[in-house]
Amino acid sequence: MTIQLCYDGELAVLTIDRPAALNALNVDMLKALTGHVDDIERSGVRGLVVVGAGDRAFCAGADIAELQDRSPQQHLEGSLSGQAVFSRLAALSMPSVAVIRGAALGGGLELAMACSYRVALAGAKLGLPEIKLGLIPGYGGTQRLPRLVGTARALDLITTGRVVGADEALEIGLIDRLLEQGDPVAVGKAYLAEVSAGRPMALHFAREAVLTAARLDLDAGLRAEAELFTRATCTADAREGIDAFLAKRAPQFTGQ
Repeated sequence: MTIQLCYDGELAVLTIDRPAALNALNVDMLKALTGHVDDIERSGVRGLVVVGAGDRAFCAGADIAELQDRSPQQHLEGSLSGQAVFSRLAALSMPSVAVIRGAALGGGLELAMACSYRVALAGAKLGLPEIKLGLIPGYGGTQRLPRLVGTARALDLITTGRVVGADEALEIGLIDRLLEQGDPVAVGKAYLAEVSAGRPMALHFAREAVLTAARLDLDAGLRAEAELFTRATCTADAREGIDAFLAKRAPQFTGQ
């Protein structure tokens, strides 16, 4: 297997495990990823950590050798297949974090951008260099990158194909946090623990509300926010949070 799935308590860990090829994604790996995403959704875990095996790359992109001699129809099907599995990953009901050590390029960065959060370790390199092969990103990069860093920066990165270091990636909003060092799985687990912070119900509603901003106009998004806010107020967690605030004590959330 070149993509490994394991469970660690209430978390799932996906490892892109093809270090000899810098964890490049091939067709079989995308199929395996689809099955793993299905398993993760059914498992009921509260978070997902995505890492790459080895210390050289999170994922260096698609397997370029597979692009040779494909027909236009095969190229279309390949692009749609990659987009579909990354969209499934983005739509998971629980938060996910990609922990980037080494290179996250092309399809590897597109995979990371499909996660809820991105944390990079010092020395990481990120980019969409497809233009240097006479291509453009095909697994969602032209759509997700502008939503993260804005249109102007996305155009710069995509049309030049330049690769940015972790410091610049943090500055422009491509990653959420930069750490000097650490084991990627441990880093991902700690980050999700911080993000969740005992508020799984509120976290779910907050993520859903923010993600609507990418697909709805402002008026529709505001309506969706109001509806999600109302749903949040009906939870036991919200009642506990309000009661604890008024009583000047720490809340005890239960995720209900």
